[in-house]
This record gives sequence, C-alpha cells and structure tokens, in this order.
Amino acid sequence: MIFLDYETLRVLWWILLGVLLIGFAIMDGFDLGVATLLPVVGRTDTERRVLINCLGPVWEGNQVWFILGGGAIFAAWPPLYAVSFSGFYIAMFLVLVALILRPVGFKFRGKLPSTGWRNVWDGALTVGGVVPALIFGVAVGNVLQGVPFAFDDTLRVTYTGGFFDLLNPFALLCGVISVAMLVMHGGVFIALKTEGVIGARGARAAMLAAPLMVALFAAAGVWVAYGIDGYAFAAASINDGPSNPLGKEVLVRTGGWLTNYGIWPAAMAVPAMGIVGAVLAVVLLKMRRPGAAFVASAIGVAGIVGTVGVSMFPFLLPSSTDPGSSLTVWDSSSSHLTLFIMLVATVIFMPIILAYTSWVFRVLRGKVTAEYVEGNPSGTY
Repeated sequence: MIFLDYETLRVLWWILLGVLLIGFAIMDGFDLGVATLLPVVGRTDTERRVLINCLGPVWEGNQVWFILGGGAIFAAWPPLYAVSFSGFYIAMFLVLVALILRPVGFKFRGKLPSTGWRNVWDGALTVGGVVPALIFGVAVGNVLQGVPFAFDDTLRVTYTGGFFDLLNPFALLCGVISVAMLVMHGGVFIALKTEGVIGARGARAAMLAAPLMVALFAAAGVWVAYGIDGYAFAAASINDGPSNPLGKEVLVRTGGWLTNYGIWPAAMAVPAMGIVGAVLAVVLLKMRRPGAAFVASAIGVAGIVGTVGVSMFPFLLPSSTDPGSSLTVWDSSSSHLTLFIMLVATVIFMPIILAYTSWVFRVLRGKVTAEYVEGNPSGTY
C-alpha cells in the first residue's frame, strides 16, 4: 500500500532533485572554485600544494552529489534524463572530460619534481574547475530559454539544436554568473582552510567575485523579466494522471518565469537568499570570520540555484520548438510505485550520507599550512 498520492510524490521528488542539485553546487562547488583560483591564489609550488591539499581529502566525496543528482534524474524523471543528456551531449562530454582531469591532476602532479610537469597539471586542474562551472551555467541559461526538442505521436524525441547554439548571449551570462558564484564560494573556502597570505588572497578573490555575481544575477533577472519567454499552462493541469508530455497546452509569453512570484510572494525569499548570502559572506570575511562566511556563501549558492527551480515550477525542461512537448513535474515522472520505492530508499540512505559527510569534515577540520605540506611529503599531494 502506498500512503502518498501521485501528486505529492511528484512534488516531493521535485524538491529532492532541487536538494541534490543545491548539494552538488555547494559541496562540489567550492572544489571547482578553488581549482579555478589555483593560478591566482597559489603563486608558488608550495602555495598551490596547500590549495590542492585543502581539496584532496574531500573532493571525491563531494562529487557524489553530482552522481546522486544524475541518478535521481534518471530514475525519477526518465524523459528529462533522455532529452537533456541527449541534447546537451557534447556539453556534458566536455564536463566529464574536465572532471576527469581533476583526479588525474591530483595523482600525477607530484610524480615528478619538474616545474614544467607540475605547471601542466596545475593547468589541467584549473580547466577542471572553470569548464564545468561555465558549462553548468550555460546549460541553465538554455533551459530558461527553452530547448529545441519535440515529441512525435509515439513519444520519440527529436532534438534540432547544436553545440554552438548553446553559446548564446543569455546562456553565456548565466555561465559567467556560475563561475563568479563558485569563485566566491571557493575563495571563502580558501580563507577558511588556509592562513596567512594564501587565505588573504582567497578572501580578496571572494570579495571581488561576490558583488560581481550579485550584479550579474540582477542583470539576468531583468533580462528574464523583459527579454526571455517564460512558459505556463493554458488550462488547469492534471497533477495526478499518467506521465504524457503531449497531454497539455502551453502558453509562451515574455516574463512568464515571474508568474510564480505573483502566485506565491514568499518565493521571493529564494532569490533574496542568493543576494543576502553573498553580501553577508563579504561582510563576514571583512570581520575575519571565515567559518560564518562559508555558511553565508553556501546560503547564497542555494539561493541562486533555487531561484531557477522556483521560477520554472512546474516546468523541468521547456521546449522552444513545440511548447506542448515541454517536460513538467506532472507529466515526465516515473510511475507512482517507482517514486515511492525511491523515496523510501532516500529516507534511509540520505541521513547516512549526510552523517558521514559531517563526520569527515569534522575529522578534517583545521587549517592546511605550508609547514604541514612540506613536512609530510609522503602523506600529501
């Protein structure tokens, strides 16, 4: 017997998907931010080793959030997985290549003492930070504009876009916002985990990236309000019926993504979190409270990512080719039973993951110093 109705399960899994994506942005986000800042903050080999050893014990665990997010999309929203991963295939391939560079860079960098050898792998680590941050933002920008796909009568999908079509002005703006957001988050993490000149450089980078992110986020909001078409149902939707993306009529109008804020004014708290979190992170860094600044930065990241989900609900992947083919919370989910079984598994295993993650960060608390790195050549990167 299933105690939750289909509509409730769909909403719960929409929330859980948001939690997983926000978890990825926060946990793996500071990894990407630190890697992006590697050549800026780390100006000597020892300084770069300090930064790498800040990430070394935790980056693999942080990347689990990426796997969980992909797995949740695959299991809970199969059409979303099929269309998005097919349409963004080349972009996702570039992301995977960049992410693969990270473990290779960590492992190979210290194999030879050659400066040239280490510079090559430092460059690879930086690419592994910048490229995913940029492409994830570009992908979000394209989703907000609508993706060129359509279903035929047998629900076979046709995607008519290309890789370079993704690199449009609004999507690139979203990509820069993503990079600035993760640079802010990574800079705060550097200030938290290091000391002296390295920590000071990380704090300065975060304090520069945060206002840039806020300004670009506000500009993107204006663009969404006046220059981007949003999507809405033409009539009342069927919230608990079978998943069929062709069973609805969709309207497209400029500024449509702001509709939810008129229906639920409290939703304005989500974008406000993004702005307030970034501002607080800067203030707390100036007060030399990096721990509190990291929490504020995480809140800012959650607000920025959450704004996309709240603005688009109930749409998951709108179609610019055929708005009626757009994928929504109500028509692209797995079956009632599948969602329930997955929810039970999530209730069991998510607390375990969170507890283990908390324990790891507690064990690894404290600063990473140049003296420690140089004094433990066999136990550090």
